[in-house]
Amino acid sequence: MSLMVTGGSGLIGSEIEAEFKPTRYDLNLLNLDSIVNYLVENKIDKIIHCAGKVGGIGANSNKLGEFYTENILINTNLLEAARIAKVDKVVSFLSTCVFPSNAKFPLSVEQIHLGPPHSSNYAYAYAKRMVEVQSRAYRDQYGCNFVTIIPCNIYGPNDNYHLEDGHVIPALIHKIYNAKVKGAGWVNVWGSGKPYREFLYSKDAAYLAKRVLDEYNKRYPLIISPDEEIQISILIEEICRRIGFEGEVYYSKDKDGQYRKPSDNTQMKKLFPEYTITPIEVGLKNTIEYFIKHYDEVRK
Repeated sequence: MSLMVTGGSGLIGSEIEAEFKPTRYDLNLLNLDSIVNYLVENKIDKIIHCAGKVGGIGANSNKLGEFYTENILINTNLLEAARIAKVDKVVSFLSTCVFPSNAKFPLSVEQIHLGPPHSSNYAYAYAKRMVEVQSRAYRDQYGCNFVTIIPCNIYGPNDNYHLEDGHVIPALIHKIYNAKVKGAGWVNVWGSGKPYREFLYSKDAAYLAKRVLDEYNKRYPLIISPDEEIQISILIEEICRRIGFEGEVYYSKDKDGQYRKPSDNTQMKKLFPEYTITPIEVGLKNTIEYFIKHYDEVRK
């Protein structure tokens, strides 16, 4: 097997062993011909597609056009190139943001296209939805074994810790760490702290992606997530405790996204009953320790 991982230096891709993990300098995912040539020349027969333009609620809200255009092009080109090059299988990552804002809980794959996504990140969400549509359409017309995964919020050591464009956990770690180092008596965070989220450690996401590559071949997406949610305010308290920040936390209460996004991981547990998701306390400990130790090198 000759496996290629897109986004191979990113949060999930860096945790997956593969023969080919091209960077943006090796392979331009915005150019169809470049992808086809790369796949053919390297005899790629399987792909785990992790690449994309990603960010937290702030970046998604402020860069709607950028997030839609770049992601639509990357995903469309990658799957079309895989079809042309006769790649045996592609596993693509979606996101729980694909679900309608009025979906019933727990979020289930049957609800993906039953309404518009949340207004805070609708452009990115629609681009991700189209990965599912294209994968299913190519399966029906061309017989391509293209499958999709829907993870909850993924976090881990090799994340993007940018204060404005990072996802919730890495952005909070960086912000609270800065406050600790500067000896600040307070820190201001995005949102009210009241919403709940599910979080999946990057090593778990990578492991499950490889299992899906080897064992899952169905037309509908597979949701991968833990069994519990954590309130953002509790998450912040845990990050403060582990970093040693004892100042006040002030919330921007008008900047919340969706209040909850619990997902249905029943199918995942049926397929991989023996696998235990890394507890959030353990994953946070590892991520914070990595960030502090590699502060000068991490993406931020």
